[in-house]
Amino acid sequence: MSISGMGRSSNGYAPLRAYAPIGDGRSVALVAEDGSIDWLAWPNLDSATLFAALLDVDAGGFFRLAPAGPCTVTRRYLPDTNVLETTFTTASGVARVVDALTLREERLGPARELQRRVQGVSGTVPMAWVVQPRFGYGRARTRLGSRAGVPVATSGADALAVCSFGAGTARIEGDTVRGEFETSPGSRGVVALCGAHQEPLVLPSPSELDARLEHTIAAWRAWATGRSYRGAWRDPVLRSALALKLLVHAPSGAVAAAATTSLPEQLGGERNWDYRFCWVRDAAFIIDALLQLGCAPEAEAYFWWLMQATQLTHPRLHPLYRLDGGTSTTERVLPLAGYENSRPVRIGNAAAAQQQLDSYGELLQCAWLYAKGAGGLDAEIGRRLAEVADLVGRLWRETDAGIWEVRSAPQHFTHSKMMCWVTLDRALALADQGLLPDRHVDRWRREADLCRDFIEQQCYSDELGSYTRFPATTELDASLLLGLLAGYGDPTGARWHGTVAAVRRELGHGPYLYRYLGQDGLSGTEGVFLSCSFWLAEALARTGSVAEARTLMDELVSLANDVGIYAEEIDPATGAFLGNLPQGLTHLALISAAAAIAEIEIAEAGVADAGVAEEGRP
Repeated sequence: MSISGMGRSSNGYAPLRAYAPIGDGRSVALVAEDGSIDWLAWPNLDSATLFAALLDVDAGGFFRLAPAGPCTVTRRYLPDTNVLETTFTTASGVARVVDALTLREERLGPARELQRRVQGVSGTVPMAWVVQPRFGYGRARTRLGSRAGVPVATSGADALAVCSFGAGTARIEGDTVRGEFETSPGSRGVVALCGAHQEPLVLPSPSELDARLEHTIAAWRAWATGRSYRGAWRDPVLRSALALKLLVHAPSGAVAAAATTSLPEQLGGERNWDYRFCWVRDAAFIIDALLQLGCAPEAEAYFWWLMQATQLTHPRLHPLYRLDGGTSTTERVLPLAGYENSRPVRIGNAAAAQQQLDSYGELLQCAWLYAKGAGGLDAEIGRRLAEVADLVGRLWRETDAGIWEVRSAPQHFTHSKMMCWVTLDRALALADQGLLPDRHVDRWRREADLCRDFIEQQCYSDELGSYTRFPATTELDASLLLGLLAGYGDPTGARWHGTVAAVRRELGHGPYLYRYLGQDGLSGTEGVFLSCSFWLAEALARTGSVAEARTLMDELVSLANDVGIYAEEIDPATGAFLGNLPQGLTHLALISAAAAIAEIEIAEAGVADAGVAEEGRP
């Protein structure tokens, strides 16, 4: 059965901009503007899917709830929550739908619960809903039956009850469960999906559903209220924090890169990847954002998850780890049509087997930031980090796949070399504070100097006045900006000023930046990478162009969708979202840039005030 609705293409797919995520710390559902939930991995974010119409409108499964006729739509999140409110306006009336993956209480309840509540606002609105469960990426056999009069879908160890109260009589028709009803002013109804995985299926009462939704809204608001950021762009920063919180896997503390797999970087292209893993490259951004936002418990949980996961491969790092800390991420192709016929549809990620030297710098930067925030490091962690620095003292001379995980031949990527220098520099700083064993500091210092000499002599172009993507090339790469943000070199020096200008000139497209324009071993093209634009805003501020940085930030924060969410990339010609979403790195880069610009502006204001005070002295 195909889905049709407002704003969908002839193939039945909604624009990626049309999706709003909801979640419960374990999984994330994507709700389209037209009321269709087209993505939900079940029971966890990295599990197989219950709904995957996002990747195959015919085979993937979905849950649609919307007016039966034409309507207009406005959406928002309930203030300071990840609970979505959609208002449908029809010719005959207005109805409002509230969507939430509810948070569990201590009392007995379903393992996972998705609630869709409908309230009549004015007039009358005929409503219709359809649940088409498709376990296992649409490939597992799904049976529909009834328990105590409630439709139940089962597949292997999974069971899903479709509970409706005040939302019409649920009936099973072939491979779907459906119902119809009509709203009136003040009417209330709910359709809830209550799931079980290798445990008994619990059927809730209406009062229990009410209590869990109230608890969920209160819990989100309590969390949001505790965020400490008070600088510029507070609303986008808080929404980014809430989006990031959706990607935190509550059982382990890991942070997924995104909630989806295989959303294309080019429609019809092959650049489709599974991002439901935790990348070490994001580590410093994650810990810095969590500390900036006053999320001490999340920062501690993430840091210790990272230490546990990397222990399994110590002293070498895998670029990415599963959310449970495991290392098996075998890449496979699913027989799905792909979003707008973009194939292949992949699960798993072969990049886990690559060498990505920048990851070591992110790990040490993360530890350095955590040590500053927590006031120290465990002695055993210090010993392990020292062994990582020893390893990088040998590895920095090698080629790698770089931060962008190219599938072409490895190179001496400049950004990777800069992050190797950061590895050794942070190890020296931590050793100086007595947090790492100092037996090898002379070796670390010598290797850091040699690494810097290589970068300055081999990876800088006098012709361009800029660092380059790798030696002996005039190609540029937006990842160079991360060297600046991580503290490599003097941000006020001519080389960084030239590099920021060159990257903006050569890779820029309006407010956007492409990652790079050179070859990467894959066919086709991609959109502009949103996190790179936020890196540019922060780089401008750190090199002294604060006014330009603020102007760029104002433009970038306006590029989110209607509920403040970003994907990985944007098509610069149309503004359409591309790539997986919500994209953690984009939201992290927004938080980092906003905090840096606010910090620099405060510091400059303090200097100016001090100057005025000095001039006013007798």
